[in-house]
Amino acid sequence: MTTGKGSKLLRYVEHRIRVTLTDSRVIVGTFLAFDKHLNLVLVDTEEFRALRNKNDKSAVVEERQEKRSLGFIILRGENVVSIAVEGPPPPEKRARLAPGGPGLAKGSGRGVMPSQPLQSSGQAPMGLGAAPVHGVGGPGPQMMGGGMAPPPGMGRGMPPPPRY
Repeated sequence: MTTGKGSKLLRYVEHRIRVTLTDSRVIVGTFLAFDKHLNLVLVDTEEFRALRNKNDKSAVVEERQEKRSLGFIILRGENVVSIAVEGPPPPEKRARLAPGGPGLAKGSGRGVMPSQPLQSSGQAPMGLGAAPVHGVGGPGPQMMGGGMAPPPGMGRGMPPPPRY
């Protein structure tokens, strides 16, 4: 059974790779993803370019390498000439994450019980204010009571009042 290029590349996700481009630039970065066109997503990327200086008086060609830090990039697959593995993935993924900031994270949504019991005094929970939010919930408790009737001429099935 033969394996496609995609399954071979999957082995090297999160590895440090060296990519040579058609214009002879070399890109070194951590490999995150690819697609069917061989477009590559790299992070912590550096670009290396060979610069050549020619002196008119001598036949000596001076070559030096210029390094540039790029960060997060997407390489077009059309420009990729070769890919080589530089090193294994980092030993611990958590080490790359930034330290947490101030505050406290709490889950919310389905299946999460509120941390404070609901207030039964009829007040809105802290932070929501007393005013209703358009499109959320229904009418207030005073509107739901049977004591309020619609204004005269505004019952169900009646046409709107005439416009002047």
